[in-house]
Amino acid sequence: MIEKYLRLAVVLLLSSLTVFGILRSRARAEERAKLEAEAAWLALGPIQNQAVRSRIFDVNFAREFNDLNDVQLSVAQAIGVPPVADRDAAEHLKSKLVKLEDTDTYVVDSLTHSIPYLIPSAKELLDRIGRNFQDSLASKGLNPNKLVITSVLRTEADVKKLRSRNLNASENSAHRYGTTFDISYWNYVKIPEDRGRPYEDVPPEYLRATLSQVLKDIHDQPGTCYIKYERKQSCFHITVRK
Repeated sequence: MIEKYLRLAVVLLLSSLTVFGILRSRARAEERAKLEAEAAWLALGPIQNQAVRSRIFDVNFAREFNDLNDVQLSVAQAIGVPPVADRDAAEHLKSKLVKLEDTDTYVVDSLTHSIPYLIPSAKELLDRIGRNFQDSLASKGLNPNKLVITSVLRTEADVKKLRSRNLNASENSAHRYGTTFDISYWNYVKIPEDRGRPYEDVPPEYLRATLSQVLKDIHDQPGTCYIKYERKQSCFHITVRK
């Protein structure tokens, strides 16, 4: 009887080893196939932009985005937070301000004269611009890029520091109220492809034109936002209106 059980145990052990060997070989084959597929994917070279059938033209910046500082300042004072002294003071306004983080559609630049906070409606506007920009690039067959946010909420300390370096800087800027942000129209960040294959660059003038079209569509909707084309700062200066 004992010999019978021993033989059965040996058979079961051998069967288990056989199954384990088969499964291990299959796993190795699948891993090898995956690596070969990834290598073949990378060997295809950069992911090309699709052919754009007609040239993408900029919106007329000076005509379409000419909402002056006084207009933006008026609405900023009406709906924004009171000016904050410094970064510590901003931390105590978390119930009224939302902190900006990098997202799938934009990155926050290394801010030198502002801090990454906006009132909720301004954050919602920025998120909407980012989504619409990605959708517009995709519809044109252009590779994905993120927007770059270059200025957000300026504290009293930021304004003082900025004016010490640039006497032409506005002492009473809409940036002081958490309603306003700047988006660069020349700088963008390519979104990496999941498997490491690089994207072909999108011509910067195409990115700028696409952004200007997105902003015009939003700006043309009543009560949405004010936009000023800032030539020297190479950005669009945007203030939410409600």
